[in-house]
Amino acid sequence: MNPIYQNLKTYFGYDSFRPGQEKIITSILSGRDALGIMPTGAGKSLCYQIPALTFPGLTLVVSPLISLMEDQVAALKRRGIGAEFINSAVDINRKQRILSNISAQYSCNPPAYIRRTSSSSSSAFHRCYKSTPIKLLYVSPERLSAPEFRAFAQKIRISLLCVDEAHCISLWGRQFRPEYMKIADFIESLPVRPVVAAFTATANAEVRSDIIDNLKLREPYVLTTGFDRPNLYFEVQKVKDKWPALSSLLTRHRGECGIIYCLTRRTVESLSRKLEVNGFTVTHYHGAMPLEEREKAQRDWLGGKRNVIVATNAFGMGIDKPDVRFVIHYNMPGSMENYYQEAGRAGRDGLPSDCIILYNYRDVVINRFFISYAGIMPGDMVKGGEHRSVSIIEGVYVAIDNDVDLDELRAHERRKLAAMQRFVAGDVCLRQYMLGYFGEHAPSYCGKCSRCLSLIPFGQHQTSLIPDVESPDLYSELRALRLRLSRKYDILPHKIFPDKILHVFARARPRSVPAMLLIEGINFVSVFRYGREFVEEIRLFVETN
Repeated sequence: MNPIYQNLKTYFGYDSFRPGQEKIITSILSGRDALGIMPTGAGKSLCYQIPALTFPGLTLVVSPLISLMEDQVAALKRRGIGAEFINSAVDINRKQRILSNISAQYSCNPPAYIRRTSSSSSSAFHRCYKSTPIKLLYVSPERLSAPEFRAFAQKIRISLLCVDEAHCISLWGRQFRPEYMKIADFIESLPVRPVVAAFTATANAEVRSDIIDNLKLREPYVLTTGFDRPNLYFEVQKVKDKWPALSSLLTRHRGECGIIYCLTRRTVESLSRKLEVNGFTVTHYHGAMPLEEREKAQRDWLGGKRNVIVATNAFGMGIDKPDVRFVIHYNMPGSMENYYQEAGRAGRDGLPSDCIILYNYRDVVINRFFISYAGIMPGDMVKGGEHRSVSIIEGVYVAIDNDVDLDELRAHERRKLAAMQRFVAGDVCLRQYMLGYFGEHAPSYCGKCSRCLSLIPFGQHQTSLIPDVESPDLYSELRALRLRLSRKYDILPHKIFPDKILHVFARARPRSVPAMLLIEGINFVSVFRYGREFVEEIRLFVETN
């Protein structure tokens, strides 16, 4: 069997790749640099994790968020794949153990006991450490500039360097990170240049060019799998009073997981309080909250203790939660890029999910205010009397150490805001407009947005998320069991089984663990750990109904 298909089946449980995955994987394995523009839920991570299992050396993954890398590593370990991360939360002793183990496995000059044991450093590593070899190491971009890490990297064999959330390297991207500009320098400092692959969910031509130029990719294979997410329903509601509309939407989605995005921190706090008073189970998140409070809010939402999180655009990058059934924008975002990224956090499991904007003209005024005045920085953000700023997060430009033409930046943001206004105020298919904005052709009728459905007689709309052949009662029982297990074993619910698998259980009603193993895409480790309890729940349901 082809090694990449063998790894796909053994570690991830799939028999086939999603569109575009195999092409970029084979390109990377051939030694060619790559840039993948793949929407949320398209399987970007698999495109470097499969090569990591095949390459002889280490795969180094540059990731911008601690929560993102920790979640990725935990998921890989559950699949039996050796992975570690190093960030500011890792104590020095653990960091040294990780680096020591990697050095023993991939050192260009392995220790004598490794050389004596075997000509194969991989098998010698197994015998010396009695553990799974570390195939992937996740680090922050800041880590690459640390002298001690550079010294470590120059002594090991790195086969692949992957840059996740690669749009952060572009001045014109959604969330510019100046540390990303130093990645190319790190690559050049290595004795042997690895294959370099970059991934992001959305990037226009300008951002793509910046990624290729700033990372110094060499004749990269560029993959754009398409920006369409067929399972997502898009809607714009033009409303004067947003509260009744929001209350109605949350009542419709009661018990389901969702995100409500607001433009300001004040709106986040006031709306969260109002929702709680009215009986909705919510938490909130914004950048001014203490770190402990933000982490707790995120844990409560990820773990299912709070179904809905009210947040600014500071929340969400790197969140790996597949069962988000709705994303509501209480305020219109400032750009199509922001909207696509934030709305795309819905329905990562491929199940139908709603993306809804509650719009009135005040949203435009707020965004214009951000663009016009957010460049005025606190004193510690100004050097030599010049503002050094690049990107808007929560209405504030992120500061960097190089000069930026603020007038040019503001003009650029105004053009993006104007495009967003045309999206919410126009009369064309929402999906067609969105795909066209990103340079992709789409028909004028999608049948899955509020503009298109307004052409269909009332009463003929398909609103149920659960197929008719499925038992919604059994599905609810399985979700309740999953929540109990997640609290018992302190694991996120979707890491046990995602909603998509629970829907399959509710339809197929497997009566044994071996029957579960036949389901495509199922996590074998989860089946062996938790499958028996789900089988018993299904049997009990069948017997009593």
